[in-house]
Amino acid sequence: MLGMRHQHRKPSRDEAEKPFWISFSDMMTALMVLFLVVMTVTLLAVTHTVSETERVKAARDAAISALMARVRLAVEDYPGITVRGTTIDFGDQARFDTDSALLTPGQARHLRAFVPHILAIARDPLGRQWLKRVVVEGYADQRGTYLHNLDLSMKRSERVLFALLEEPEPGEKPLSLEDRLLVEQLFLVGGASFTSLKDTLEESRRIEMKLEFLDTGEAGAETRPVELARSASGTERRP
Repeated sequence: MLGMRHQHRKPSRDEAEKPFWISFSDMMTALMVLFLVVMTVTLLAVTHTVSETERVKAARDAAISALMARVRLAVEDYPGITVRGTTIDFGDQARFDTDSALLTPGQARHLRAFVPHILAIARDPLGRQWLKRVVVEGYADQRGTYLHNLDLSMKRSERVLFALLEEPEPGEKPLSLEDRLLVEQLFLVGGASFTSLKDTLEESRRIEMKLEFLDTGEAGAETRPVELARSASGTERRP
């Protein structure tokens, strides 16, 4: 009709208040989905890391078992030498008199004959990867004072290295220069107290070599520095 003002239709209240963004419930759903995706990826990464760690540990354990099997095979030709775990006990082949750090010529010959077996294992690919060092430990019996045998047990360990590196008897083949250098690099002087006793006093006065292996993640033997340390204790003295 003429004269009537055209009236524009006002938008309804519901249309004016419609949100531009997604609803709160939709946002929470999206966040939950994102959280589940992140958790799934994280769990997969952790599982992969654990599996890889277990694989490396299993490889290390298998390598150590294989290397020690070779040591046990080698000692079969040396009566009196025994292997316990990763420790080589030389028994009568390196037995000391009371209050003495001297080896007999025969004992020194046996040590020089046996140690190349350890050096061959150290040069093996598995040995180069996992063998860390060989600790030569001198033991004492329970007699005497602590300070006296602190020095005595260390001297017994040192005597083993002297026997390996000194000039051999006439007619005996010496260690090669390469073997001598590897002994200096690989062997560590140590000592042990009378807390690790044998059944008799004589058996307690002994030498052991403990093969120590790298943990997973440590550098290989190729980067092992030359080192020589001393740590000894004991309480044995001639009564």
